[in-house]
Amino acid sequence: MARRARPTDADVHGIVVVDKPPGMTSHDVVAVLRRIYGLRRVGHAGTLDPDATGVLLVGIGRATRLLRFLQDTTKVYRGVVVFGTATTTLDASGTVTARTAMDGLQREQVEAAAAASIGDIMQTPPMVSAVKVGGRRLHELAREGIEVERAPRPVTIARFEVEDFGEAPDLEGRAAPTATVLVECSSGTYVRVLAADLGEALGGHAHLGRLRRTAVGAFTDGDARSLDVIAAEPLAALLPPSEAVRGMAHLTVSGPLEVDVRRGRSLPGAGGSGSFAVFGEAGELLAVYAMAGAEARPLVVVGIDT
Repeated sequence: MARRARPTDADVHGIVVVDKPPGMTSHDVVAVLRRIYGLRRVGHAGTLDPDATGVLLVGIGRATRLLRFLQDTTKVYRGVVVFGTATTTLDASGTVTARTAMDGLQREQVEAAAAASIGDIMQTPPMVSAVKVGGRRLHELAREGIEVERAPRPVTIARFEVEDFGEAPDLEGRAAPTATVLVECSSGTYVRVLAADLGEALGGHAHLGRLRRTAVGAFTDGDARSLDVIAAEPLAALLPPSEAVRGMAHLTVSGPLEVDVRRGRSLPGAGGSGSFAVFGEAGELLAVYAMAGAEARPLVVVGIDT
């Protein structure tokens, strides 16, 4: 990977929208960006499976403090569900564990089953995931052949649409029904589990053949850049920290109030609820506050240029 003009300024802060390639973990991407930007303070919001591609939001410098506000935003995925086989990982990276003949499956049946999953549901995390149980990540236990009970978690499925339906080779080279699906969901949703549950709802098995994340909140894959492009022009790929809060209500302060915000002091409130971004008179992002009764209290104090 060619690199040039690596930043050396210790005051480099911002958000990078990465188009994650297949075969890399989200942590791998963070490691690459640490080398590109020459900084240790780099983190990501919203883990993507190694085989998945698409939008991965990465914070650089003090902008890592803002990743918590990107972590919980709505995600959009496009994936291919392969019917007839189940795998150990619920996706194409695993080995086949069960087969069901589903040759007669119709698109209308898949659409109806997908529609039944829309709304607030409980979802059990897969064993091959980064969720921690008893202080250990599930994928670590899975590699040791250990399976543990996992508590179902509430998630919200806003859209689960069938965009295309056809036939393609499965992991064993056999012709299998496949569906290209579009999923819009809350943070913490496993599309692999949706795929496997879809197969079960249709009386058989299924796994996720491919997955691409096309959006995280207001950031889409149209905003994303490959690691090669980022390495060639690191500063051009760096979005201002204020982009992390562009969906929030904004408040601009000056004078004594700006001093209070920079020092992380509470502010008098005017009622209401929710979080809001606070900017200084010169246009720099100072902090994110949230209403707490009759006052607003700081969630994160950053004080960095927009």
